[in-house]
Amino acid sequence: MQPDRFTTQTTTGAVAYDAGLRAHFQKVYNTMGLGLAVTGVTAYVVSSIEPVAKILYTTPLAYVLMFLPLVFMFFGFNQRALMTKSAAQLTSLFYLFSAAFGLSLGVIFLAYTGVSIAKVFFITAGMFAGTSIFGYTTKKDLSGLQGLLVMGVIGLLIAIVVNLFLQSAMMDFVISCVGVLIYTGLIAFDTQNIKEMYSEAHGAEANGKSAVMGALSLYVNFIMLFQFLLSLLGQRE
Repeated sequence: MQPDRFTTQTTTGAVAYDAGLRAHFQKVYNTMGLGLAVTGVTAYVVSSIEPVAKILYTTPLAYVLMFLPLVFMFFGFNQRALMTKSAAQLTSLFYLFSAAFGLSLGVIFLAYTGVSIAKVFFITAGMFAGTSIFGYTTKKDLSGLQGLLVMGVIGLLIAIVVNLFLQSAMMDFVISCVGVLIYTGLIAFDTQNIKEMYSEAHGAEANGKSAVMGALSLYVNFIMLFQFLLSLLGQRE
């Protein structure tokens, strides 16, 4: 009995697709991981140089740095950039963005002990890994969460800005708790979305751009989750 050619071709195609998808996610995670390394090194270096740290974090420039990553994302990774820039250019832009985020995060090395920063980082990494695996493997469609999560992020931003003036410890605690829930959900949602956006038919360049944007979304989720956990669990200097 001859083998079913259709079944054989389908099986071969599925194996090739799975291999391509794994390679795609490996690129996403590698890009994200290197971005986190750039952020960490930048934050540590600028906070270690006292004159630089004083200028960046004890003057009104601190408020500029606080919103610098948001401005960078708005102008650097908009739809026009996706259309006009190559995957390599987007990758370089992502690492510049990671360095800019590092400038804004340097203050945590002045506010928290090194031990607690390391502890919370590993807790964040564990939560990220578990949630991302869930997003990758679950059969449940998470797209229904998108609207709720986006509204949650907008609400968080508004609450954070308001609390800059109120300086309420209770409000800060609530913001951190809600932030952990929202960004944990976003990690699962974005992981599933990256998986669904991948297609061999898109070609190497399109998938390369998709990998960078996927790395960007997961990177931001990781950083935000880390900051909210640090606010809850970190030990201050």
